[in-house]
Amino acid sequence: MHVDMNLLTALDALLEERSVSAAAARLHLSQPAMSRTLGRIRDATGDPILVRTGRTMTLTPRALALRQEVHALVQRAHAVFAPERALDLEKLERTFTVRCHDALTTALGTRLLFAVQEQAPHVKLRLLAEPAGDTDELRHGRVDLEIGATEPALPEIRGESIGEDRLVVAVRQGHPLARGRLTARRYAEALHVTVSRRGRLRDRIDDALESQGLRRRVVAAAPTTAAAAHFARESDLVVALPARVCGPMLRALHLSALPLPLDVPEVRIVQLWHQRFESDKAHAWLRGLTREIVQAICRGEA
Repeated sequence: MHVDMNLLTALDALLEERSVSAAAARLHLSQPAMSRTLGRIRDATGDPILVRTGRTMTLTPRALALRQEVHALVQRAHAVFAPERALDLEKLERTFTVRCHDALTTALGTRLLFAVQEQAPHVKLRLLAEPAGDTDELRHGRVDLEIGATEPALPEIRGESIGEDRLVVAVRQGHPLARGRLTARRYAEALHVTVSRRGRLRDRIDDALESQGLRRRVVAAAPTTAAAAHFARESDLVVALPARVCGPMLRALHLSALPLPLDVPEVRIVQLWHQRFESDKAHAWLRGLTREIVQAICRGEA
């Protein structure tokens, strides 16, 4: 039986996107051309693959069963036909999309831009903020690398821990908490702001306080560390922030960093990427740069 690799590639796109129009855009085809290809796939497999349910398309049980196998076959085929070449950074022309927590963008960004331009002058970086909710942008290839505190949520997403940072209490200069010994009770009695892109008013600090029979009053959730730090600068609000990552921001805003009087785990910094980039030399080079810079930041190196 003759196997048309173009059909296999189209099937992979349809299974990933679950949409004829999105699959067409991914493969740079017209929608009518992709519809005809879907017809050929249906004839070859004897299965509808995609069926309409209201305004959306749904994969059939056979399509769901084939999805991982088809994707693996396409990836292996690409690997077979991709020539193995040494990475020439001086000639590399590529745009990487990197999504970071806002504090990491500030701490990492300048060093990363400098290192990239020094080693690979034709490479560009597109730095994106974290979204309010979870997305599949790594899986769909719209984000190349994500750096934050999130662990991999899907089996095809690879990840590695590249640093750890302790939390400190950020307060304005002259804040009452800065006078005398900061105890867990004094800390709990202050007015607090959390940092959460989802607007969460509770985090690991509340668990640590409650284990000592204490509760704090959280009056606001800020979407970014920058916003929370400015709130603290202009009021008696306090916010817990990573010491090393947020150090330059705290110094720029003249905020004091007090030891957190609680036993809480350090914040892990994790970078994530899709498995399609596992053997990509240019992507591995970028991951190496971010790893090196984040580790330097966590060691307190300016």
